Amino acid sequence: MSDKPAQKLWPVCGRYFSWRRKWDRDWDEVIYCSKRCRRRRNRPLDRCLEEAILQALAKRDRDTSICPSEAARLAADDCEQPWRELMSPCRDAARRLAARGTIEILQGGHPIDAHLAKGPIRLRLK
Repeated sequence: MSDKPAQKLWPVCGRYFSWRRKWDRDWDEVIYCSKRCRRRRNRPLDRCLEEAILQALAKRDRDTSICPSEAARLAADDCEQPWRELMSPCRDAARRLAARGTIEILQGGHPIDAHLAKGPIRLRLK
């Protein structure tokens, strides 16, 4: 086994993916974790959603949180898409921001691992 990192952060979905033996020779070239991420890639919409999350959080007190739907609604105005269609990409954007250490993802009022979040979440500045 080589000295490759055990995990890698994927640029599209913001999740961590573990090293696999079959990638021993080309771990550095592996970019996408799934066919979904390969098809989607990072789009201008993804950056727009990250900015919408930060913008919505900037309007709040430092200790308060927002629902990802608030950011999706803000971004929907700019990109002229229904906000509900932006919810999954918005959660991906939140995971990317959490991986960078910019925000925290909360469930039940407690910070959780971003890539383990299932169900309703809230977002708060770190």
